Amino acid sequence: MPPYAYDENGRRVMAPSKGELREKAILDEAEKQLIDIGPDAMTVNSIAIAAGITRGALYFYFRSKNDVLAALVQRVVEELSSAVATRQKAIPDSPLDALKSAIELTGDLWSRHGAVMRAAVDLSPSVPVVANLWDSARREIHQSARAMAVAGGVAADDGPDGAGALVHALVAMTERTFYDAAVQGASLDDAARTIQVVWGRALRMS
Repeated sequence: MPPYAYDENGRRVMAPSKGELREKAILDEAEKQLIDIGPDAMTVNSIAIAAGITRGALYFYFRSKNDVLAALVQRVVEELSSAVATRQKAIPDSPLDALKSAIELTGDLWSRHGAVMRAAVDLSPSVPVVANLWDSARREIHQSARAMAVAGGVAADDGPDGAGALVHALVAMTERTFYDAAVQGASLDDAARTIQVVWGRALRMS
């Protein structure tokens, strides 16, 4: 009989398999290594040792260190994209508050997974699979934020003053501001508040 778990509503769902739990453990240990020693010093062997498995066993799940890094980036960007995408439905009556909430959630992710997000930015120029994942997240965030901006009265056209161009610039600014705060050890909460102010003023939403 297959294993089951229960969600927050008491509904029965399939429990994670042993393989899924082992893969999660590998990624959790890899993320700790990103924090402690950084991506350059991290190796397949160091990840395997930290996860309590052999190097050969790790290759059953991941073909290389870059595959591990890509999997780390993927699980973070999925959470990031989902968090931003849900804001308009969660706060339908105030597009500005929805955008502010999206920024707050993004800051929370930088707080919890900053090492992975920094690695995504740093490795994108040299690791195509990471670049594709990070660029995909940017596009999804742009689409969600653009919809919120248009709902808040920003022109939907594609000109330099339109929602597309403004949101594109603001998304890039948001990434860089959180990145710099994470690198410098500055307050991510303060960075989030500054970013919220910039978005509101740039989009002239109230």
